[in-house]
Amino acid sequence: MLDSSLRPMFAPNESRARLIIYSVSAVVFLAVVILGRVQLQVDVGFDPHLFALANACINATVSVLLVSAFVAVRRKRFVAHKKLMLAAILLSVLFLVSYIAHHLLAGETTFGGEGVVRTVYYIILITHIILAAVILPFILFTSYRSLTGDYARHKRLARYTFPVWLYVAVTGVIVYLLISPYYLPYAPPVHP
Repeated sequence: MLDSSLRPMFAPNESRARLIIYSVSAVVFLAVVILGRVQLQVDVGFDPHLFALANACINATVSVLLVSAFVAVRRKRFVAHKKLMLAAILLSVLFLVSYIAHHLLAGETTFGGEGVVRTVYYIILITHIILAAVILPFILFTSYRSLTGDYARHKRLARYTFPVWLYVAVTGVIVYLLISPYYLPYAPPVHP
């Protein structure tokens, strides 16, 4: 007997799912690109780099959730797997909001390291950015396959989605640890 929490939540509708998933992915990508180039001059009353710390904590938590979900599914604890994955997705949405807030309020930071650490930082950063830009539709399609009960296709897609998503989450923490020493001290904007 299939546990009620594992029954499909939605009837499959491939064309509608594609439209929604590609639209959401495009909107998120454009929002990150466009809003990442804008800086608001507002005094939020606290250091906006706290958003970056929150992002690192969220990424670390998502990493733990992903590994825990992987272990759960390997042990055939499918309900636990589903709950862990839904938590990872919800935290990732929170991450996106916090990420945009950080870039809107704090602007860009230049990495100040030199030598090998600079090369390592940029390799990690570039791969992180590229894979973060690419992974969202895969996460959404993998989730869609599960939520419609298409577990065979869910499993096939998850083989690729899981390691890339985990890499993005872990490298997000590493990027924070490497760049955070170069954040400028917070100074509220001066209004004329």
